[in-house]
Amino acid sequence: MGIKNFKNVIKMALAVSLLAVSLPAHAFLKKDEIVIPDNYPKKYDAEFVKRIKSFYKEVSDDHIFYVAMDMLKNTNGEFSRRAILGNNLSQKPIRVMFKDLGQIRTDYAEYDALGWKKGGRLYIFINPKHKDAPPGAIAALLAHEALHQDEYNSIAEETYAWTMEASVWCDIVDAFPESDERLHPLVVRENTLKDLFEKGNYSSKYIKKTVKSNHGYRNLPATSPGFEEL
Repeated sequence: MGIKNFKNVIKMALAVSLLAVSLPAHAFLKKDEIVIPDNYPKKYDAEFVKRIKSFYKEVSDDHIFYVAMDMLKNTNGEFSRRAILGNNLSQKPIRVMFKDLGQIRTDYAEYDALGWKKGGRLYIFINPKHKDAPPGAIAALLAHEALHQDEYNSIAEETYAWTMEASVWCDIVDAFPESDERLHPLVVRENTLKDLFEKGNYSSKYIKKTVKSNHGYRNLPATSPGFEEL
């Protein structure tokens, strides 16, 4: 090998080495390899998540939602889980994803989640600030949003949805106590609802008062289709 060629080989080797140092670790993962965050319940290791992917792949491309959906089993959120899978007014799976809600409307920017209907398809958008939330808290949020299946809303509907969310969170922390990461903003929300739910002797009594006083719901009618006055 000539000196010139040898120098070129050395340059290429250095370039590859520098590229390897600069690329993040996930750049070297296999296409189907799953990295499990520390806050997933132990049950949900990479192999388990791969197994449940086939059940939920029509719902989302993000495995935190596979885990959250699976955690709804054997809770009061089973109705919502089935709704997301397709047993809803659209008769299609609800697509679930993280999305900057401020892109829809500026006053939605700080919402935790939003149910949306577009072109006959239902969506649940979760604020990206909750990407690192425990999946159990995401599960409770999904249980709420899956109840919004049309363009109508009401105080009764929101009361029912918030009460469902609180009830499911109670079930989640009983089954997966590690989900109660008290410093996470989404968990703060869930524990606030849980406290109101328990204060009302596991009823919607205090949740309804909170919904009625919510500035964002000030123009909602009392009822909407499928949701009678509570």
